[in-house]
Amino acid sequence: MNRSMTFLALIVTGAVAGLAAFSPATTASAQQLAVRGDVVHTMAGEAIEDGVILSVDGRITAVGRASDIAVPDGYELIEAPVVTPGLVDAHTVVGLAGYLNQPHDQDQVERSGPIQPELRAIDAYNPREALVEWVRGFGVTTMHTGHGPGVLVSGQTMIVKTIGNDVAEALVDPATMVAVTLGNGARESGGKSPGSRSKMIAMLRAELIKAQDYAEKRNTAEEGKEPARNLRMEAFAAVLSGNMRLLVTVERANDILTVLRLAEEFGIDIVLDSAAEAYLVTDQIKAAGVPVITHPTMARHGGERENATFEAAKHLRDAGIEFALQSGFEAYVPKTRVILFEAAVAAANGLSFEEALASITINAARLLGISDRVGSLEVGKDADFALYDGDPFEYTTHAVGVVIDGHVVSQEVR
Repeated sequence: MNRSMTFLALIVTGAVAGLAAFSPATTASAQQLAVRGDVVHTMAGEAIEDGVILSVDGRITAVGRASDIAVPDGYELIEAPVVTPGLVDAHTVVGLAGYLNQPHDQDQVERSGPIQPELRAIDAYNPREALVEWVRGFGVTTMHTGHGPGVLVSGQTMIVKTIGNDVAEALVDPATMVAVTLGNGARESGGKSPGSRSKMIAMLRAELIKAQDYAEKRNTAEEGKEPARNLRMEAFAAVLSGNMRLLVTVERANDILTVLRLAEEFGIDIVLDSAAEAYLVTDQIKAAGVPVITHPTMARHGGERENATFEAAKHLRDAGIEFALQSGFEAYVPKTRVILFEAAVAAANGLSFEEALASITINAARLLGISDRVGSLEVGKDADFALYDGDPFEYTTHAVGVVIDGHVVSQEVR
């Protein structure tokens, strides 16, 4: 079968598969896989024309030109015009927030209290949620998801692959960051706390000081005389020890500077999230060595994001600040977006093609601390691929295949 016929078979198969109900348990294929592309963007060097990637048991075993790599007998072969690493969404709430946008499928924010770092994303994530399958169909293979903005401390985040019948199958990292919101998104009314920005920081500082004391007593107490376990303090103690970072959703420049002061005071690692006015304080962010998961390019520019810009990623790049893109979260539908489209808009507003693709592959993986597994096509890494019938950022291009851990999990044309 020639290459054009093979690609046509992929299209036809995907169209038929799209008529069937989604079933994660039935999407796995051969353990020995070969993926061939007219152009392969490895994100570990120059793009390879007429490239081939081989994988065995979910790991990449070879990457190079088709003229240099023979596909062994017994390998399943799939082909497409363009192949990229599986996309990495640096921040989303997919799997906790569902596509129906109804109370029963909205678990990303618990509003019974302003500070609840003990809430674990792993306990709420639903790998069978239709939104997981939807974003995966566009090439998203890894997500940093979990509790979202809306209260001062909403809970923990996690990293998953977009596969599986249960969370254990999807899990990459069960506890990645503690999600914090600073600004109007965390403000309470009716005399409830926090009602102001200074109160928000005071409450955070108080909890971190308590956690310092708790950790000290746990570490120095005689065996059998340790303080009783406190889930809230354990979560903050993990931040203080560097085992987790604070993911701080913040928009205004003055709030960004406040967060940087808090991080310096307690010696904690933070990641700025959304950060609409980051371009106004790039020198301070750069000096602090803090990365930014910038707001979705197409996020509504209103409220605290009134000064947001389509060129946010460009400004961060120009300042030499580590950044990645996200699908994000908004209070009103669509609530979450498709990271591929966000990168396409960023590419039209100051980023090169390679920079935009890096922001949703290798750079996102580095920011999240998982670049040893995902984000680029290199020997030894997870066999996660996204296949397209043209330039991934062109409006008329379709995603035509997705591979996760060496299994073909989607052939639906989108």
